[in-house]
Amino acid sequence: MKKYTYTIKTAFLGMLLGMTASVQADSLFTIRHMANEQNLVSLNVSEQYLLLPIQENAPESKIGIIKNNKQEGTYMNVRLARERVDYYFPLSLSAYKGQHISIDIQGLPESSLCWKELKMSDSFDMTNKEKFRPVYHHTPAYGWMNDPNGMFYKDGVYHLYFQYNPYGSMWGNMHWGHSTSTDLTHWNYEGVALAPDAWGAIFSGSCVVDKENTAGFGKDAVIAFYTSAKPSPWGDVQSQSMAYSLDNGKTFTKYEHNPILTSTERDFRDPKVFWYAPGKHWVMMLAVGQHMEIYSSVNLKEWKKESEFGAMQGAHGGVWECPDLVEVKVEGTSQKKWVLICNLNPGGPFGGSAAQYFVGSFDGKEFVNESPTQTKWLDWGKDNYATVTWSNAPEGRCIALGWMSNWQYANNIPTLQYRSANTIARDLTLYRSGEELYLKSTPSAEIKKARTDKVSVPSFRVSGPYEVKSLLPSNEGAYEIEMTLNNAGASKITFSLLNDNGEKVTMYYDVLRKQFAMDRSESGEVSFSKDFPALTVAPVADTKGDIRLRLFVDRSSVEAFGEDGKFAMTNLVFPSAPYNRMVFDSGTGKFTVKSLTVYKLQ
Repeated sequence: MKKYTYTIKTAFLGMLLGMTASVQADSLFTIRHMANEQNLVSLNVSEQYLLLPIQENAPESKIGIIKNNKQEGTYMNVRLARERVDYYFPLSLSAYKGQHISIDIQGLPESSLCWKELKMSDSFDMTNKEKFRPVYHHTPAYGWMNDPNGMFYKDGVYHLYFQYNPYGSMWGNMHWGHSTSTDLTHWNYEGVALAPDAWGAIFSGSCVVDKENTAGFGKDAVIAFYTSAKPSPWGDVQSQSMAYSLDNGKTFTKYEHNPILTSTERDFRDPKVFWYAPGKHWVMMLAVGQHMEIYSSVNLKEWKKESEFGAMQGAHGGVWECPDLVEVKVEGTSQKKWVLICNLNPGGPFGGSAAQYFVGSFDGKEFVNESPTQTKWLDWGKDNYATVTWSNAPEGRCIALGWMSNWQYANNIPTLQYRSANTIARDLTLYRSGEELYLKSTPSAEIKKARTDKVSVPSFRVSGPYEVKSLLPSNEGAYEIEMTLNNAGASKITFSLLNDNGEKVTMYYDVLRKQFAMDRSESGEVSFSKDFPALTVAPVADTKGDIRLRLFVDRSSVEAFGEDGKFAMTNLVFPSAPYNRMVFDSGTGKFTVKSLTVYKLQ
């Protein structure tokens, strides 16, 4: 089972599945219904939480806390139960214990089931009851998650912030959630780091460690940059804001002169900030519609626009988002090149969201793509989006992480307590093929720390269908497969992961087309979206001789890395039972499985 350490720090806590409530007789409240679906719940706070019943498909209601006739914080959107209760959401009232407050609930009919199901409690059960929750991938403890944000490394700890709705498992109420890890595999949930304010919801962004105190907040202050997204009757407004932390990213103070950067553009978001040493200044990358804008600053507060990038470059099937600009090592040389990562939605190679990249040069002001006629994809699956890298990573490494979902169906995947996971961490390097440089995504070495038991089988020849018995761990469905194949004349090298219910993920190398493919159309639950059943395909350099492949299988995902990461493919799956069998098939030809090792991961 996935291990969590929970530290509750938020004014509101997210919704949870399967809570147990301890209701005391003196925990009384009164409910008053008014015109136009306006309601007030008045109470003297004696317990820590007001448990709110949630119905996943209900329209959103607005909830706010009123004390002494004043609004406390901002209103949040919550799908309160009307006809049924899917789970409960605990509204933390610990800051008001012993005081009288009112809960303002707007947009909920008097006939709703919610009014009979409200409960007070001093405790709740955070035990994970989701069969699809991954074992070794990061997920939110509860609630909705999308883009990874603000990732930085400091004092031996990897910090991961993320787009977070602690009030429901669908997109909305954007905060920054926070998790930490010392090994990029096992994560501790640290609560909410940034909450909405007068400038709007907290959209994606980045963090830096200000080693030289250029901003004046203190040496080694951690400074977060994020998009403030404010809805208005005249159209949503996006601007850039900042906050600083003097306790290594645990708590943040928002800059009093926010926003620090504004624009007349509608889509103006996702600041990625980094230090450009040759010019001794900071750089900010911003996604603006279907291009990127580059800004510079010496103090992180005042910014100057330097250039734009994107016209006639790469894929433009949808809006550009979540930029990153990093220096990456070229394997086998002492050279480095600049890589601009550009996420877009829609417009991915197999529909929906995806991540593309450009390789080129950067002089601190302008990025130049050295292959303007090519579109290069970071991952060939459907479920790796919003990929960005860690700031201040150790040993000059370039470590990336993505959101493991797709906007075509992200709100509808078959989980309740939480929605979405991250990919495993990947080290990025560049390799040369002919005249071109391409990114290699190699599973970060830390993932090996999650290995426990292993099973290896001797080399064997495949001629027609061949099942390997008693190979895959069946209890958790969380394992890694390392194998080397050798083609001896087969035109198609096929292998499948199966369970006892007949569900399967089929993968194959198409020798003539030089492609690797993964088919999840029969992988398990696929009916929640017409866009989910899919065949994804990646180009491969060669399908002759030895072929190396690593597969990372978790309860709800399969990640494939070929030839040490020359291609990566990430796809979600939702099987009714773990895949516990593996079948190879050579068709009319033959191939050899030279090595096959399975590691249980936890």
